[in-house]
Amino acid sequence: MTDLESLTDAVRALPENLPLRRQLAAELEKAQRFDESLEQLEAILARATDDPPALIGAARCLYEVGRYAEALARYDHAVAGSVGLADAALRDRIVKAQADPRARIRLVADGPKLVPDHPAAEVEKPALSFADIGGLDELKEKIRLRILYPLKRPDLYQAFGKKVGGGLLFYGPPGCGKTFLARATAGEAGIHFVAVGIDEVLDMWLGQSEKRLHELFRTARAKAPAILFFDEVDALGGKRSGLRHESYRTLVTQFLSELDGAQGQSDGVLVMGATNAPWDVDSAFRRPGRFGDVLFVPPPDLRARVEILKLKLRGKPVVPDLDPAEIARVTELFSGADLDHLVDAAIETALAETMRSGVVRPITTADLLQAAKKVRPTTLEWFSSAKNFATYANESGQYDEVVEYIKRHRLG
Repeated sequence: MTDLESLTDAVRALPENLPLRRQLAAELEKAQRFDESLEQLEAILARATDDPPALIGAARCLYEVGRYAEALARYDHAVAGSVGLADAALRDRIVKAQADPRARIRLVADGPKLVPDHPAAEVEKPALSFADIGGLDELKEKIRLRILYPLKRPDLYQAFGKKVGGGLLFYGPPGCGKTFLARATAGEAGIHFVAVGIDEVLDMWLGQSEKRLHELFRTARAKAPAILFFDEVDALGGKRSGLRHESYRTLVTQFLSELDGAQGQSDGVLVMGATNAPWDVDSAFRRPGRFGDVLFVPPPDLRARVEILKLKLRGKPVVPDLDPAEIARVTELFSGADLDHLVDAAIETALAETMRSGVVRPITTADLLQAAKKVRPTTLEWFSSAKNFATYANESGQYDEVVEYIKRHRLG
């Protein structure tokens, strides 16, 4: 019996043993049996949705079998959860292959054939929930009222002639967890989550972007109840008055049509979007039934910052008396990405001393406090721009939340 056969039999006997599956996937990839390796990696991801090594492995295998849109989605998902795994060369290969018209040639049984490279949407049932998000209690309750309660008691909403569906748009500074929050909402509701990046929609061929968009909505409808989540929605739903190319205006119109849902086909599909620039989104998207509800996602509050710091420091050598709360108190307005940067800076300090002495020197509270003095919150630049829009383009009251936040934190 070969090593691969032995490993395969072992995995069959112990299907929940993820390290064993990981080893089998690696051996299958070495043998260039990419489809089989992908099966093992997908089985790991079904049990551990955000496993970065499995996501990177899946990205490699998907690239090898020509499924570039999925490969890019897996890669970006992995790097978002673990920056240390970033492999720029792999991402470049995927992006170049996806953009190359020759990548549309697929080998089929009767020889080479031109096949539209439609994205296979990344459908998952997230294991996350609101319990995985520290703080932001007011925002969570708003999401419960607008999404979770209608899903749990659709009969009560139907009694008032209300449908389960519609849309919700998150906006706020970059790096503050809008995508994470959307995925946690799906996990909290126990429904499918279909994540869409702009690369999975935009296509260089005339008419293909609209077809891709339609296919993504069709996939979500087939999985209803489901959340269909669009990241960087301003790139797909920009103001039509500012679009120079007719093809982009056509795409925006198609997007609006899909949101409306022909003859109620979108019932049970909750469309969520995220943007750093809500003022760039066409106003037609904010009508009832589309992205009718717009919610501000602020930088993590004190309790959230404590939880994020604990997560970022997990598994790293730290002193027993390290106090995340002390760090959280001096990092007001820091985004999750800023806190990640802060922890990396503290690690570099401890690592430099470790390399000099040859003995592991754990991270201390002082390391983190020193790093906090050097890291400037990136959200300040966003609030500077947001203040102008909130002050001069808030006739509808859409930006009231961010106006209140700016006043409360004396940002202007």
